[in-house]
Amino acid sequence: MRITVFTGNQARHVALIESLASIADEMFAIQECTTIFPGQVDDFFRRSETMQTYFRRVLSAEQLVFGQPQFVSNHARQLAIRMGDLSMTSPSVLAPALQSDVYVVFGASYIKGPLCDHLVANRAINIHMGVSPYYRGSSTNFWAMYDDNPQYVGATIHRLTAGLDSGPILCHAFPKAEAADPFIIGMKAVQSAHRAVVEHLNSGELKRFEPVPQDRAKEIRYSRNADFTDDVAAEYLGRIPTAADMERALDERDFEGMIRPFAA
Repeated sequence: MRITVFTGNQARHVALIESLASIADEMFAIQECTTIFPGQVDDFFRRSETMQTYFRRVLSAEQLVFGQPQFVSNHARQLAIRMGDLSMTSPSVLAPALQSDVYVVFGASYIKGPLCDHLVANRAINIHMGVSPYYRGSSTNFWAMYDDNPQYVGATIHRLTAGLDSGPILCHAFPKAEAADPFIIGMKAVQSAHRAVVEHLNSGELKRFEPVPQDRAKEIRYSRNADFTDDVAAEYLGRIPTAADMERALDERDFEGMIRPFAA
């Protein structure tokens, strides 16, 4: 099986590359790069003391679950580009990676134009960190926590379409219930999404799943990056749930209405 993944350069993105490489005969990884010091360096998220405090918690959780940022192993052919450059990159540059059996998108910029058309035609899979159609857009698991809806912390594996996070759903993935810091639960949700994709690809089930259209009437919040301000982050940090609170909330989840829920 030949797999191409469009992803980022953080530890969680490298972890997905390695997991997919473990089941691939040939692996291509196109990585859009952002700073590995969010909050400290102006980039996708602004630089501020509040953002540094918030992202210290994020990075600590990511390192606990996925380890430090690291080199991609020799199992994958790799191309690194700047975040946002993907849709402008010539198809001739990407050509070796556009003849795969499976395409996975996770943490890449909004894909448009001929590349999007190619991926849609080839039934590309998108991993959206957030439980669609309830939470769509940017930083969706943060907003689920902010809204006191920890039952919607998870991921949606869906078909890529031209619309943002709007493709028909193949399955939902969730972290297991445990007494852990909410930031760690968020990273465990990422890990569960990786496992769902790899296990279902390896078994062949992902190709057999009948995609389920998203019901936009169920949307709770559509968030944009600009919504995640210092004031919002500071407010959340001031009332963050305890590990015991998280375990109780996750134990009470009802997966009714979720598509082929996967928790691992």
